[in-house]
Amino acid sequence: MGAWQSYRLRLQRKRWLIRALRKRRELRCVSDRTDRIRPSDLIVFCTARNEGVRLPWFLKYYRDMGVNHFVMVDNDSSDGSLDFLARQEDVSVWHTRASYKRARFGMDWINWLLRTYGDGHWVLVVDPDELFLYPFCDTRPLRALTDWLDASSIKSFSAMLLDMYPKGRLDAQPYTAGQDPLEIASWFDSGNYSVKRNKRFGNLWIQGGPRARVFFPDQPERAPALNKVPLVKWDRRYTYVSSTHMLLPRGLNLVYDEWGGEKASGLLLHTKFLDTFNAKAEEELSRKQHYAGSTEYIAYADGIRDNPDLWCKWSEKYINWRQLEILGLMSKGNWA
Repeated sequence: MGAWQSYRLRLQRKRWLIRALRKRRELRCVSDRTDRIRPSDLIVFCTARNEGVRLPWFLKYYRDMGVNHFVMVDNDSSDGSLDFLARQEDVSVWHTRASYKRARFGMDWINWLLRTYGDGHWVLVVDPDELFLYPFCDTRPLRALTDWLDASSIKSFSAMLLDMYPKGRLDAQPYTAGQDPLEIASWFDSGNYSVKRNKRFGNLWIQGGPRARVFFPDQPERAPALNKVPLVKWDRRYTYVSSTHMLLPRGLNLVYDEWGGEKASGLLLHTKFLDTFNAKAEEELSRKQHYAGSTEYIAYADGIRDNPDLWCKWSEKYINWRQLEILGLMSKGNWA
Protein backbone atom coordinates (compact mmCIF):
# COMPACT_ATOMS: atom_id res chain seq x y z
CA MET A 1 0.00 0.00 0.00
CA GLY A 2 1.29 3.45 -0.93
CA ALA A 3 2.02 6.24 1.54
CA TRP A 4 -0.89 8.34 0.27
CA GLN A 5 -3.44 5.58 0.76
CA SER A 6 -2.07 4.83 4.24
CA TYR A 7 -2.41 8.51 5.13
CA ARG A 8 -6.02 8.57 3.88
CA LEU A 9 -6.89 5.53 6.00
CA ARG A 10 -5.38 7.18 9.08
CA LEU A 11 -7.52 10.25 8.42
CA GLN A 12 -10.61 8.08 8.02
CA ARG A 13 -9.89 6.30 11.30
CA LYS A 14 -9.61 9.62 13.11
CA ARG A 15 -12.84 10.80 11.47
CA TRP A 16 -14.74 7.71 12.70
CA LEU A 17 -13.34 8.20 16.21
CA ILE A 18 -14.43 11.85 16.29
CA ARG A 19 -17.84 10.86 14.95
CA ALA A 20 -18.20 8.26 17.71
CA LEU A 21 -17.31 10.91 20.28
CA ARG A 22 -20.12 13.13 18.98
CA LYS A 23 -22.63 10.28 18.82
CA ARG A 24 -22.13 9.46 22.51
CA ARG A 25 -24.62 12.26 23.24
CA GLU A 26 -27.37 10.06 21.78
CA LEU A 27 -26.86 7.44 24.50
CA ARG A 28 -28.52 7.54 27.92
CA CYS A 29 -26.99 5.31 30.57
CA VAL A 30 -29.62 3.12 32.24
CA SER A 31 -27.41 0.81 34.28
CA ASP A 32 -23.65 1.39 34.58
CA ARG A 33 -21.75 -1.42 36.28
CA THR A 34 -18.50 -0.84 34.39
CA ASP A 35 -16.71 -0.08 37.67
CA ARG A 36 -16.83 -3.84 38.25
CA ILE A 37 -14.78 -4.56 35.12
CA ARG A 38 -11.33 -5.90 36.03
CA PRO A 39 -8.25 -5.38 33.86
CA SER A 40 -8.24 -9.01 32.68
CA ASP A 41 -11.98 -9.30 31.97
CA LEU A 42 -13.42 -10.46 28.65
CA ILE A 43 -16.20 -8.14 27.48
CA VAL A 44 -19.04 -8.55 24.98
CA PHE A 45 -20.31 -5.42 23.18
CA CYS A 46 -23.71 -5.57 21.51
CA THR A 47 -26.49 -3.40 20.04
CA ALA A 48 -30.03 -4.79 20.16
CA ARG A 49 -33.62 -3.87 19.46
CA ASN A 50 -36.63 -6.00 20.46
CA GLU A 51 -34.52 -9.10 21.03
CA GLY A 52 -36.03 -9.98 24.40
CA VAL A 53 -36.79 -13.58 23.45
CA ARG A 54 -33.12 -14.15 22.50
CA LEU A 55 -31.37 -12.39 25.37
CA PRO A 56 -31.62 -15.11 28.08
CA TRP A 57 -29.80 -17.69 25.92
CA PHE A 58 -27.42 -15.08 24.51
CA LEU A 59 -26.25 -14.10 27.99
CA LYS A 60 -26.03 -17.71 29.19
CA TYR A 61 -24.07 -18.81 26.13
CA TYR A 62 -21.38 -16.17 26.56
CA ARG A 63 -21.27 -16.44 30.36
CA ASP A 64 -20.61 -20.18 29.98
CA MET A 65 -17.85 -19.32 27.51
CA GLY A 66 -16.12 -17.18 30.12
CA VAL A 67 -17.27 -13.64 29.31
CA ASN A 68 -17.15 -11.44 32.41
CA HIS A 69 -19.16 -8.38 31.40
CA PHE A 70 -21.63 -7.20 28.75
CA VAL A 71 -21.83 -3.63 27.42
CA MET A 72 -25.15 -3.26 25.62
CA VAL A 73 -26.95 -0.58 23.62
CA ASP A 74 -30.75 -0.85 23.51
CA ASN A 75 -32.12 0.94 20.44
CA ASP A 76 -35.57 1.82 21.83
CA SER A 77 -36.95 -1.67 22.34
CA SER A 78 -40.65 -2.05 23.12
CA ASP A 79 -40.59 -5.69 24.29
CA GLY A 80 -39.13 -5.29 27.79
CA SER A 81 -35.53 -5.92 26.70
CA LEU A 82 -34.22 -2.80 28.42
CA ASP A 83 -35.70 -3.67 31.82
CA PHE A 84 -34.42 -7.24 31.53
CA LEU A 85 -30.88 -6.10 30.75
CA ALA A 86 -30.90 -3.50 33.51
CA ARG A 87 -31.58 -6.25 36.06
CA GLN A 88 -28.52 -8.31 35.07
CA GLU A 89 -25.60 -7.89 37.48
CA ASP A 90 -22.94 -8.32 34.77
CA VAL A 91 -24.56 -6.01 32.20
CA SER A 92 -24.11 -2.27 31.66
CA VAL A 93 -26.76 -0.91 29.32
CA TRP A 94 -27.37 2.33 27.44
CA HIS A 95 -30.60 3.37 25.73
CA THR A 96 -31.14 5.47 22.63
CA ARG A 97 -34.08 6.51 20.47
CA ALA A 98 -31.73 7.90 17.81
CA SER A 99 -31.51 6.60 14.26
CA TYR A 100 -29.66 3.31 13.90
CA LYS A 101 -28.91 4.20 10.28
CA ARG A 102 -27.47 7.63 11.10
CA ALA A 103 -25.22 6.03 13.71
CA ARG A 104 -23.66 4.00 10.87
CA PHE A 105 -25.92 1.08 11.78
CA GLY A 106 -25.02 1.29 15.44
CA MET A 107 -21.24 1.25 15.01
CA ASP A 108 -20.77 4.87 16.13
CA TRP A 109 -22.30 3.96 19.50
CA ILE A 110 -20.28 0.76 19.81
CA ASN A 111 -17.04 2.48 18.77
CA TRP A 112 -17.46 5.03 21.55
CA LEU A 113 -18.22 2.36 24.17
CA LEU A 114 -15.26 0.30 22.94
CA ARG A 115 -12.98 3.32 23.24
CA THR A 116 -14.27 4.07 26.74
CA TYR A 117 -14.55 0.59 28.28
CA GLY A 118 -12.77 -1.84 25.94
CA ASP A 119 -9.25 -0.39 25.92
CA GLY A 120 -6.74 -3.10 26.87
CA HIS A 121 -9.35 -5.89 26.95
CA TRP A 122 -10.16 -8.75 24.64
CA VAL A 123 -13.57 -7.77 23.35
CA LEU A 124 -16.17 -9.73 21.41
CA VAL A 125 -18.56 -7.64 19.29
CA VAL A 126 -21.60 -9.70 18.30
CA ASP A 127 -25.33 -9.45 17.62
CA PRO A 128 -27.93 -11.23 19.80
CA ASP A 129 -28.47 -13.84 17.08
CA GLU A 130 -24.74 -14.67 16.72
CA LEU A 131 -23.11 -17.52 18.67
CA PHE A 132 -19.31 -17.43 18.55
CA LEU A 133 -17.56 -20.73 17.89
CA TYR A 134 -13.80 -21.31 18.01
CA PRO A 135 -11.46 -24.35 17.91
CA PHE A 136 -11.68 -26.52 21.04
CA CYS A 137 -14.62 -24.49 22.37
CA ASP A 138 -16.10 -27.73 23.73
CA THR A 139 -13.13 -28.23 26.07
CA ARG A 140 -11.42 -24.84 26.47
CA PRO A 141 -12.85 -21.53 27.70
CA LEU A 142 -12.56 -18.36 25.64
CA ARG A 143 -9.70 -17.18 27.86
CA ALA A 144 -7.59 -20.12 26.65
CA LEU A 145 -7.96 -18.76 23.12
CA THR A 146 -7.16 -15.17 24.07
CA ASP A 147 -4.15 -16.30 26.14
CA TRP A 148 -2.83 -18.18 23.08
CA LEU A 149 -3.47 -15.14 20.87
CA ASP A 150 -1.59 -12.94 23.35
CA ALA A 151 1.32 -15.38 23.45
CA SER A 152 1.36 -15.41 19.64
CA SER A 153 1.19 -11.58 19.40
CA ILE A 154 -2.08 -11.84 17.45
CA LYS A 155 -4.48 -8.95 18.08
CA SER A 156 -7.57 -9.97 16.08
CA PHE A 157 -9.43 -13.19 15.30
CA SER A 158 -11.80 -13.75 12.41
CA ALA A 159 -15.06 -15.69 12.26
CA MET A 160 -17.18 -16.39 9.21
CA LEU A 161 -20.91 -15.91 9.66
CA LEU A 162 -22.64 -19.26 9.10
CA ASP A 163 -26.39 -19.00 8.56
CA MET A 164 -28.29 -21.68 10.48
CA TYR A 165 -31.86 -22.67 9.65
CA PRO A 166 -34.44 -25.37 10.44
CA LYS A 167 -35.58 -28.19 8.21
CA GLY A 168 -39.00 -27.16 6.96
CA ARG A 169 -40.92 -23.93 7.37
CA LEU A 170 -39.29 -21.26 9.52
CA ASP A 171 -42.51 -20.80 11.47
CA ALA A 172 -43.13 -24.50 12.10
CA GLN A 173 -41.35 -24.64 15.50
CA PRO A 174 -41.88 -21.82 18.01
CA TYR A 175 -38.78 -20.53 19.77
CA THR A 176 -39.06 -19.80 23.49
CA ALA A 177 -36.90 -17.55 25.68
CA GLY A 178 -33.94 -19.38 27.17
CA GLN A 179 -33.97 -22.15 24.57
CA ASP A 180 -30.86 -23.07 22.59
CA PRO A 181 -31.75 -21.82 19.08
CA LEU A 182 -29.61 -24.59 17.56
CA GLU A 183 -32.23 -27.07 18.74
CA ILE A 184 -34.38 -25.62 15.95
CA ALA A 185 -31.97 -23.96 13.50
CA SER A 186 -29.53 -26.85 13.21
CA TRP A 187 -28.87 -26.94 9.43
CA PHE A 188 -26.43 -24.98 7.25
CA ASP A 189 -24.95 -24.77 3.74
CA SER A 190 -21.61 -26.59 3.71
CA GLY A 191 -20.60 -25.02 0.38
CA ASN A 192 -21.79 -22.29 -1.96
CA TYR A 193 -19.38 -19.59 -0.76
CA SER A 194 -17.27 -17.09 -2.69
CA VAL A 195 -14.19 -15.31 -1.32
CA LYS A 196 -12.35 -12.28 -2.63
CA ARG A 197 -9.94 -9.78 -1.15
CA ASN A 198 -10.83 -6.18 -0.40
CA LYS A 199 -7.71 -4.38 -1.62
CA ARG A 200 -8.36 -1.16 0.29
CA PHE A 201 -8.86 -2.63 3.77
CA GLY A 202 -7.05 -5.94 3.29
CA ASN A 203 -9.91 -8.09 4.57
CA LEU A 204 -11.52 -11.05 2.85
CA TRP A 205 -15.04 -10.55 1.49
CA ILE A 206 -17.15 -13.70 1.81
CA GLN A 207 -20.66 -14.20 0.39
CA GLY A 208 -22.96 -17.12 -0.20
CA GLY A 209 -24.93 -19.59 1.89
CA PRO A 210 -28.73 -19.74 2.08
CA ARG A 211 -29.19 -15.98 1.92
CA ALA A 212 -27.47 -15.82 -1.47
CA ARG A 213 -29.12 -19.07 -2.60
CA VAL A 214 -32.69 -18.15 -1.61
CA PHE A 215 -32.95 -14.36 -1.40
CA PHE A 216 -30.40 -13.23 -4.02
CA PRO A 217 -30.32 -16.12 -6.53
CA ASP A 218 -30.04 -13.82 -9.56
CA GLN A 219 -27.69 -11.29 -7.96
CA PRO A 220 -25.44 -13.19 -5.51
CA GLU A 221 -23.02 -10.26 -5.43
CA ARG A 222 -25.70 -8.32 -3.51
CA ALA A 223 -25.99 -10.96 -0.79
CA PRO A 224 -24.85 -9.95 2.72
CA ALA A 225 -21.18 -10.21 3.61
CA LEU A 226 -20.28 -13.13 5.85
CA ASN A 227 -16.74 -12.12 6.86
CA LYS A 228 -16.31 -10.71 10.37
CA VAL A 229 -13.56 -9.90 12.84
CA PRO A 230 -15.50 -10.02 16.12
CA LEU A 231 -12.69 -10.79 18.60
CA VAL A 232 -10.06 -8.07 19.11
CA LYS A 233 -7.52 -7.07 21.76
CA TRP A 234 -8.90 -3.55 21.82
CA ASP A 235 -6.96 -0.32 21.78
CA ARG A 236 -8.67 3.07 22.06
CA ARG A 237 -7.14 4.03 18.69
CA TYR A 238 -9.00 1.26 16.87
CA THR A 239 -12.34 1.62 15.13
CA TYR A 240 -14.77 -0.60 13.28
CA VAL A 241 -15.47 0.66 9.77
CA SER A 242 -18.46 -1.35 8.56
CA SER A 243 -20.26 -3.47 11.15
CA THR A 244 -17.61 -5.98 12.29
CA HIS A 245 -16.63 -6.74 8.70
CA MET A 246 -13.46 -4.66 8.89
CA LEU A 247 -11.45 -2.38 11.17
CA LEU A 248 -8.82 0.28 11.17
CA PRO A 249 -5.86 0.13 11.47
CA ARG A 250 -5.82 -2.02 8.38
CA GLY A 251 -3.48 -4.65 9.83
CA LEU A 252 -6.25 -5.96 12.09
CA ASN A 253 -8.02 -7.29 8.98
CA LEU A 254 -5.10 -9.50 7.93
CA VAL A 255 -6.53 -12.57 9.66
CA TYR A 256 -5.56 -15.05 6.92
CA ASP A 257 -2.25 -16.45 5.69
CA GLU A 258 -1.12 -15.29 2.25
CA TRP A 259 1.77 -17.78 2.03
CA GLY A 260 -0.07 -21.07 1.83
CA GLY A 261 -0.50 -21.66 5.56
CA GLU A 262 -3.68 -21.55 7.57
CA LYS A 263 -4.38 -19.17 10.44
CA ALA A 264 -6.75 -20.11 13.24
CA SER A 265 -10.28 -18.85 12.71
CA GLY A 266 -13.75 -19.32 14.14
CA LEU A 267 -17.40 -19.07 13.17
CA LEU A 268 -20.43 -17.09 14.17
CA LEU A 269 -23.45 -19.38 14.08
CA HIS A 270 -26.14 -17.01 12.81
CA THR A 271 -29.50 -18.02 14.28
CA LYS A 272 -31.62 -15.34 12.62
CA PHE A 273 -33.91 -17.84 10.89
CA LEU A 274 -36.40 -18.86 13.57
CA ASP A 275 -40.18 -18.43 13.73
CA THR A 276 -39.54 -14.82 14.87
CA PHE A 277 -37.89 -13.96 11.56
CA ASN A 278 -40.94 -12.97 9.51
CA ALA A 279 -42.16 -10.41 12.06
CA LYS A 280 -38.60 -9.08 12.48
CA ALA A 281 -38.17 -8.69 8.73
CA GLU A 282 -41.45 -6.81 8.40
CA GLU A 283 -40.54 -4.52 11.32
CA GLU A 284 -37.11 -3.68 9.93
CA LEU A 285 -38.55 -3.19 6.46
CA SER A 286 -40.99 -0.59 7.78
CA ARG A 287 -38.27 1.16 9.85
CA LYS A 288 -35.89 1.46 6.85
CA GLN A 289 -32.88 1.69 9.16
CA HIS A 290 -30.62 -0.79 7.40
CA TYR A 291 -27.93 -0.63 4.75
CA ALA A 292 -28.69 0.33 1.11
CA GLY A 293 -32.29 1.31 1.69
CA SER A 294 -32.96 -1.97 3.55
CA THR A 295 -32.48 -3.91 0.31
CA GLU A 296 -31.60 -6.98 2.34
CA TYR A 297 -34.88 -6.87 4.27
CA ILE A 298 -36.91 -6.25 1.13
CA ALA A 299 -35.43 -9.47 -0.25
CA TYR A 300 -36.15 -11.27 3.03
CA ALA A 301 -39.78 -10.18 3.15
CA ASP A 302 -40.39 -11.11 -0.49
CA GLY A 303 -38.54 -14.40 -0.24
CA ILE A 304 -40.26 -15.60 2.91
CA ARG A 305 -43.70 -14.89 1.45
CA ASP A 306 -42.83 -17.08 -1.56
CA ASN A 307 -40.86 -19.81 0.22
CA PRO A 308 -40.58 -19.99 4.02
CA ASP A 309 -38.26 -23.03 3.82
CA LEU A 310 -34.47 -22.55 3.45
CA TRP A 311 -33.63 -26.25 3.65
CA CYS A 312 -32.48 -28.06 0.51
CA LYS A 313 -31.11 -31.50 -0.33
CA TRP A 314 -27.52 -30.23 0.05
CA SER A 315 -28.11 -28.89 3.58
CA GLU A 316 -25.97 -30.39 6.33
CA LYS A 317 -26.90 -30.84 9.98
CA TYR A 318 -24.61 -29.21 12.55
CA ILE A 319 -22.75 -31.56 14.91
CA ASN A 320 -19.77 -29.70 16.39
CA TRP A 321 -16.84 -27.44 15.57
CA ARG A 322 -14.70 -30.34 14.36
CA GLN A 323 -17.23 -31.05 11.61
CA LEU A 324 -16.94 -27.42 10.50
CA GLU A 325 -13.14 -27.63 10.51
CA ILE A 326 -13.25 -30.72 8.28
CA LEU A 327 -15.51 -28.80 5.88
CA GLY A 328 -12.95 -25.97 5.77
CA LEU A 329 -15.28 -23.39 7.33
CA MET A 330 -12.98 -22.76 10.31
CA SER A 331 -9.44 -23.67 11.29
CA LYS A 332 -7.43 -24.36 14.44
CA GLY A 333 -4.26 -23.28 12.62
CA ASN A 334 -1.25 -24.03 14.78
CA TRP A 335 -3.20 -23.85 18.05
CA ALA A 336 -2.93 -27.39 19.37
